[in-house]
Amino acid sequence: MTSTLTGERADILELLRAHRGFLRHTVQNLTDEQARLRPTKSELCLGGLIKHVTEVERSWADFIRNGRKFDAYDEAAFAEQAATFHPTDEETLEALLAEYAAVAERTDEIVASVPDLDLSHQLPDAPWQEEKGQRWTVRRALLHIAAETAQHAGHADIIRETIDGQKTMG
Repeated sequence: MTSTLTGERADILELLRAHRGFLRHTVQNLTDEQARLRPTKSELCLGGLIKHVTEVERSWADFIRNGRKFDAYDEAAFAEQAATFHPTDEETLEALLAEYAAVAERTDEIVASVPDLDLSHQLPDAPWQEEKGQRWTVRRALLHIAAETAQHAGHADIIRETIDGQKTMG
């Protein structure tokens, strides 16, 4: 179904797939131990970035389908978000990547099937929003997923280069 898309939907899919590909490339051929390393001053690790981006994409896809999950950000919501950066001991890189692929596939199905990219939902109130009651369209949520993925693919590239010198580009 997605291979026959044209125009804006095809462009969105291409953007999502490109940045997901950069992130997946960055973690290729790593051990689970390497995926948990924190070789920079940052708390970030490669496995945690995969886990986080998966959860971000899952939550925005849920927002597209069902609207906002909660009314405001509180300490529990911040703690839940922070936990997405830390894989558990049981979460292997292979399992994290498999879950990422499954979530990406569901998001791609949304791109192909949502009736209108201009459909919108109200965002939950958050401290970083200047306006209360702001709404985001499906399009904006999808582009946010792409931006979030691109930002964290850059973080991942720095971490990977620190671990063993591999770079995604260059």
